[in-house]
Amino acid sequence: MQLKIMPKKKRLSAGRAPLMLFLCQMISALEVPLDPKLLEDLVQPPTITQQSPKDYIIDPRENIVIQCEAKGKPSPSFSWTRNGTHFDIDKDPLVTMKPGSGTLTINIMSEGKAETYEGVYQCTARNERGAAISNNIVIRPSRSPLWTKEKLEPIILRNGQSLVLPCRPPIGLPPPIIFWMDNSFQRLPQSERVSQGLNGDLYFSNVLPEDTREDYICYARFNHTQTIQQKQPISVKVISAKSHRQRPPTFLTPDGNTSRKEELRGNVLSLECIAEGLPTPIIYWIKEDGTLPINRTFYRNFKKTLQIVQVTEADSGNYQCIAKNALGAIHHTISVTVKAAPYWIIAPQNLVLSPEEDGTLICRANGNPKPRISWLSNGVPIEIAPDDPSRKIDGDTIIFSKVQERSSAVYQCNASNEYGYLLANAFVNVLAEPPRILTSANTLYQVIANRPALLDCAFFGSPLPTIEWFKGAKGSALREDIYVLHENGTLEIPVAQKDSTGTYTCVARNKLGMAKNDVHLEIKDPTRIIKQPEYAVVQRGSTVSFECKVKHDHTLIPTVMWLKDHGELPNDGRFTVDKDRLVVADVNDDDGGTYTCVANTTLDNVSASAVLSVVDVPNPPFDLELTDQLDRSVQLSWTPGDDNNSPITKFIIEYEDAMHEPGLWHHQTEVPGTQTTAQLKLSPYVNYSFRVMAENNLGRSLPSEASEQYLTKAAEPDKNPTAVEGLGSEPDNLVITWKPLNGFESNGPGLQYKVSWRQKDGDDEWTSVVVANVSKYIVSGTPTFVPYLIKVQALNDAGFAPEPAAVMGHSGEDLPMVAPGNVRVNVVNSTLAEVHWDPVPLKSIRGHLQGYRIYYWKAQSSLTRNRRHIEKKILTFQGSKTHGMLPGLEPFSHYTLNVRVVNGKGEGPASPDKVFNTPEGVPSAPSSLKIVNPTLDSLTLEWEPPSHPNGILTEYTLKYQPINSTHELGPLVDLKIPANKTRWILKNLNFSTRYKFYFYAQTAAGSGIQITEEAITTVDEAMASRQVDIATQGWFIGLMCAVALLILILLIVCFIRRNKGGKYPVKEKEDAHADPEIQPMKEDDGTFGEYSDAEDHKPLKKGSRTPSDRTVKKEDSDDSLVDYGEGVNGQFNEDGSFIGQYSGKKEKEPAEGNESSEAPSPVNAMNSFV
Repeated sequence: MQLKIMPKKKRLSAGRAPLMLFLCQMISALEVPLDPKLLEDLVQPPTITQQSPKDYIIDPRENIVIQCEAKGKPSPSFSWTRNGTHFDIDKDPLVTMKPGSGTLTINIMSEGKAETYEGVYQCTARNERGAAISNNIVIRPSRSPLWTKEKLEPIILRNGQSLVLPCRPPIGLPPPIIFWMDNSFQRLPQSERVSQGLNGDLYFSNVLPEDTREDYICYARFNHTQTIQQKQPISVKVISAKSHRQRPPTFLTPDGNTSRKEELRGNVLSLECIAEGLPTPIIYWIKEDGTLPINRTFYRNFKKTLQIVQVTEADSGNYQCIAKNALGAIHHTISVTVKAAPYWIIAPQNLVLSPEEDGTLICRANGNPKPRISWLSNGVPIEIAPDDPSRKIDGDTIIFSKVQERSSAVYQCNASNEYGYLLANAFVNVLAEPPRILTSANTLYQVIANRPALLDCAFFGSPLPTIEWFKGAKGSALREDIYVLHENGTLEIPVAQKDSTGTYTCVARNKLGMAKNDVHLEIKDPTRIIKQPEYAVVQRGSTVSFECKVKHDHTLIPTVMWLKDHGELPNDGRFTVDKDRLVVADVNDDDGGTYTCVANTTLDNVSASAVLSVVDVPNPPFDLELTDQLDRSVQLSWTPGDDNNSPITKFIIEYEDAMHEPGLWHHQTEVPGTQTTAQLKLSPYVNYSFRVMAENNLGRSLPSEASEQYLTKAAEPDKNPTAVEGLGSEPDNLVITWKPLNGFESNGPGLQYKVSWRQKDGDDEWTSVVVANVSKYIVSGTPTFVPYLIKVQALNDAGFAPEPAAVMGHSGEDLPMVAPGNVRVNVVNSTLAEVHWDPVPLKSIRGHLQGYRIYYWKAQSSLTRNRRHIEKKILTFQGSKTHGMLPGLEPFSHYTLNVRVVNGKGEGPASPDKVFNTPEGVPSAPSSLKIVNPTLDSLTLEWEPPSHPNGILTEYTLKYQPINSTHELGPLVDLKIPANKTRWILKNLNFSTRYKFYFYAQTAAGSGIQITEEAITTVDEAMASRQVDIATQGWFIGLMCAVALLILILLIVCFIRRNKGGKYPVKEKEDAHADPEIQPMKEDDGTFGEYSDAEDHKPLKKGSRTPSDRTVKKEDSDDSLVDYGEGVNGQFNEDGSFIGQYSGKKEKEPAEGNESSEAPSPVNAMNSFV
């Protein structure tokens, strides 16, 4: 279907039944676009565009300017009437008309008077299509007359009487503004007792002596002429009365119990009630049978005036004011009637019609009373205007049917009642014009994708053209289900897509012709912010950055700008903007706020915002104040400083004692961050100053300024010295010490200490002394180590501290007198002995028992009996223990010990020496083992005895076994060597073979720690050369090839059988022994476990040792057993399968006997053969 613009039909109410059928077929008038080119060509009746107000009050000191501006085509001419008759401006030299305008200027400043030109003026603008008229403009000069001369007598009255000072200003135009002042031009104070009424009078509900003055002056200000007139001063004298009677309220204004008030709709309704009485009455307002409008009601002049703004007919009714004081109440009812000057319901609108079209002019107004509607045509009452057969008048409506060009005219509607009038001009312009498209040809529209696209087609024609849109050169008319066609001809694409790009054609048609226009549409990608700035919280003085990355259509050039709080960035070098980032350095408090990144193109803009919160430690509190100052407490209050965007969590209060510790601040207390006061406990005789610090999550503020000083009164001490002790420094004295009170704790001047003591177990009276400025007192001549009861009490000039509790002490100690008896030694093993003794009597200790001390030393060796240097060792056993263990003794040694009791003074006499011997132990490892002089079949071993034999050596044990080239261990040989030997030759060894040796000493207590070593016998050079020669023979090469072929066949057979599911012992052994480890030497037979490489791949160093449990361990040697593997003999079964274990197998015991120590490899076979 074709998308067309058709005029909308008007819908009228059913109230006008006779015209219903006709009006439903009528078509709305044309609207003439404000296109300059179009307006130059089209004729148009006059329209008044500017005029002076209806009631025009002029300043008589200035020229009179009466405005009248109008437009039309052709340009209208202007004429004026004055007081209903033609005003010939050419005959008055003081009157001129502005060229091209109807505005009049009356030059009264050079000569003439404003009163001469008072009257009613009306302007008419006329051209060939009709005449428009202005309102009736009433010209009146403003007036500001003087007060009439009058003699005012002084007013004398008694205290409490009421008073009204009349103003009665002269009648001016417009009315003046009234106010009361004194001779110094100071406004007189007003209150509920004294106030100014709406009429300007000054009302006193009751007078007071302070109302006496001689300069009550009423002023009238005339705003139009900017002049102020004043009344003669009024003198008032109030005589004080000893007593004045109170009285109930009476109204000063208005009079009587009721009154009436009339106001026009839209004005401000002002109702006033002013009452006198003693005491001063209070005014209340109510509306009978209704409520006061909430949003439009205001109280003025201390509620004596009720104002309702924008008053409507609904505000009519009875309003009651009530005056009330302690002696009674009185009320006054004001009946309000709201009238209304005419106001528009429907004002007539201009009509542009085509020939033979229909139309209407409607002029509908309301008012109270209802206004009368009258019509004029070109400024002439329609009753006497030239007849037009196309129009019909029906009250407030003019109906036009089948108009012709001669029907063009300007119609005036006048709605009037007794309170005013309304005048409106509306023209009927009949035009016959072919279609015109006013939008520029080939206009390019660029739109962001997924947004509406609006393609303009401004048009004009009479009759109203229909509009169609096409896309492309050969495109069909656009369908209404996809596009929206507006009445003004605009084509809307609700959601423009990339495929919406193209050329669109607008076609306008009416019965007089056709016009078309092409426009072009391009769709662009939207601008997006792909990386938005993020909320940031930074501390003052740091640097913050906001990132803003923009993606846009490649044909558009974006501009990115940054805003702070929706305004420009501060002009500050700390703000730097690069391609995608805003950086703010050295952030301060003013930098906090919302930062917005705005990306603009010619078609769209996007923005993203982030908030920057600048935080810091709080500012210090201030305004510290001390209140409720008592002897032992005071209340401190303060005002918090700025929290710098991080809430204050707590306040810390510190104090300074200016009397005892000036300049040193101490912690007093802490309070939550929501609290700004603290009740502080105080001590006597302290000159306090306080300061407060605030703390938030970032840290603590600087301290506040110190508060005022507050000196508390002196009092007796609250506490006594602490840490009271009584200890003797000599056997015959008692030293009493204590921790003295500090100046803060002294509570007053003259701090001293009363020191008291007596024996605990006697009946002696307390002995006391008073001392000052010391923290100890020595009592001489006391018995040795006697318990005493001790007290130290503080006192000052105000009195004593509370009675202290007694503390037990002792006089001086002396050395113990008795040695422990019955010392017994039980030897546990070769390195440990247990000692027992009997305790000494308590009285013989003569002091605090510290414990018992054992002195012991090794006197001589049981082996050599040689004297050695005696080195005594000491062990102390705390408390009253009577036995102890002596660890770390040397085996096979002779020891001596004694026991002594210990007190605070020292040791007592020693017990008689007690001698004991330790049994033999196992020896340490031989000091060295060297293998020298290797030959083809022998090795010579040399060693040094153990450095600590720990007994008498009985023999040496040597174990050795060969190691083949695959690192497998051969059978283990065990050999016993006499203890007196340090050299041994091993014979009948294999040539060119590596041997592993294990060597240790023995005592009667058992075997010692072993030492290991490895060595190789020498090579037979002739035999080696024969091996080389054989290896180069052809028959040998053939033999090796045959062996290799046999092995290959064997592997193939094994592989085939394995694929058939067969299991081999080898596989089982692998599964069972996947992770070999070194096995320890058996305890029963002394044999060694299998040699494994699970620990390391480095060879053992010569001279390595095995641990006491005889486990062979890796050491830092160049030749480790790891290098020799871990397996033992392997053999082939009759079916060709391999039996035995791989090198990962763990042996139950070392290989012994005649079994081979080598794996069956071709090389080993060859060596064995040779």
